[in-house]
Amino acid sequence: MRRLSAVTYVVPSYDEGIAFFTEQLGFTLIEDTPLTETKRWVLVAAEPTSETRFLLAKADNQEQTKAIGNQTGGRVGFFLHTDDFAAEHTRMLAAGVTFNEEPRYEPYGTVAVFQDPWGNTWDLIEFAN
Repeated sequence: MRRLSAVTYVVPSYDEGIAFFTEQLGFTLIEDTPLTETKRWVLVAAEPTSETRFLLAKADNQEQTKAIGNQTGGRVGFFLHTDDFAAEHTRMLAAGVTFNEEPRYEPYGTVAVFQDPWGNTWDLIEFAN
């Protein structure tokens, strides 16, 4: 069996990344293990039992620093699915998440684009039944 277990998400610092994912998005910190004096293995997930996780990677050179906020070339690159769009949208707004638009209703469901503190864009989406 094969599965995608983690995707790297470049952040300016581990603590800033953890704060955004846990405090604003409501993700769970799965692991935070020091590897060296400057490097950590930090995994976050939308739910504690989620198989797919983000590996938060602190940028450590100029090229990586330039990728912060533009990890997908300006496109929406991350899709956060919810079963209750209205409640999740309200919770995220209260937590300080910046939405780029009002919720809209598409044939596939309810969606709104939001961004992380560095400019990467995401969809919050509840798929239609």
